[in-house]
Amino acid sequence: MKTSVMLTDSHCHLDKVDLTPFDGRIENMLDHARQAGVSQFLCVCIDMEHFEDVHRIARDFDDVYCSVGLHPTHQDGMEPDVDTLVRFSSQDHVIATGETGLDNFHFKNDADMTWQHDRFRTHIRAARESGKPLIIHTREAKEDTIRILREEKADEVGGVMHCFAEDWETAQKALDLGFYISFSGIVTFNSAKELQQVAQKVPEDRMLVETDSPWLAPTPNRGKPNQPAYVKYVAEKMAELRQCDYQHIVKTTTDNFNTLFKL
Repeated sequence: MKTSVMLTDSHCHLDKVDLTPFDGRIENMLDHARQAGVSQFLCVCIDMEHFEDVHRIARDFDDVYCSVGLHPTHQDGMEPDVDTLVRFSSQDHVIATGETGLDNFHFKNDADMTWQHDRFRTHIRAARESGKPLIIHTREAKEDTIRILREEKADEVGGVMHCFAEDWETAQKALDLGFYISFSGIVTFNSAKELQQVAQKVPEDRMLVETDSPWLAPTPNRGKPNQPAYVKYVAEKMAELRQCDYQHIVKTTTDNFNTLFKL
């Protein structure tokens, strides 16, 4: 457990971040983030073939944790069953199940999405068995996402709606299921007015901040490669929107992270 109150990047893909500005060394990138006030990182797995890479990073650094799961847009590679996910999640430093969920954006012309729904249900069942909270991705699939979470009793384990970009109604339904709402760099975009309203309404004991790096860099670095140090810009925007002190956001979101993932 960490004793200092600093920021937590609750969702990043450290194995995907461009290390060129850091002399190709992940430790340099993490040190840069620490100097920016970030003390914890959740490195999220998106396919089983690279789980060992993600897990190795978590094992190598005391302030990095990881998850196990298969992203809803991935169609190739190993398709894990419940037993496999539970077995992998029992390893040291693995604190979450996912990234999982539903994504209709990348499959607009697909008539049959049964395979994606089945994968989602598998992850929820594994999370309930292992007790490791869920990391949920949802894009243009909010109704089905909430419906399946309810049907599979995801409220028994909880989790986080990561990189949230939906409306307040969807946020409320997720909150009712015991889920946290995580805000990424999207909340800093001038065009994200509806999301900013959601950020003002979410109960403070249910909000997290993240980068989703290397994607979705926040303003003022929008359009550039993202990195964990930039989570401070998300936290600053949250403080502005909620009209509170920046350090309050830092402490609250880190405490929430530790509570959700039982750290």
